[in-house]
Amino acid sequence: MKFINRLGYYLGGFAIGLVILAFILNGKDASCDYSPNARTVKNITSKPITYSASAKELALSKGIDSIDVINLIKYGDVAFNKSIINEDSCNTYVIENSFKEQPVELTIMNCESQAFLADIKMD
Repeated sequence: MKFINRLGYYLGGFAIGLVILAFILNGKDASCDYSPNARTVKNITSKPITYSASAKELALSKGIDSIDVINLIKYGDVAFNKSIINEDSCNTYVIENSFKEQPVELTIMNCESQAFLADIKMD
């Protein structure tokens, strides 16, 4: 069998396999969150988020609503050097992002069943 025929059969089978794989994974909520930042953000956003009184007050005064907070968490960078991890009850993460071109630093306590927004710092 000529090389061009073998290549055609290989590429044809490979294309059929890709189509079948696309149908299998299309309905699933499959994601490739392998980095520590992505896994931490996914874990935090999968839980209900409660706010401290000071964080709620600052969010209201700066015009930040709950959707903005979720987007700040989802698209922010976790500062692991400022975070306190490996605690017994809740890990405390610092997430850095910007809101309306101002740097924002969110301090989130990530517990087993919920996330708690402890503080918002804006410069």
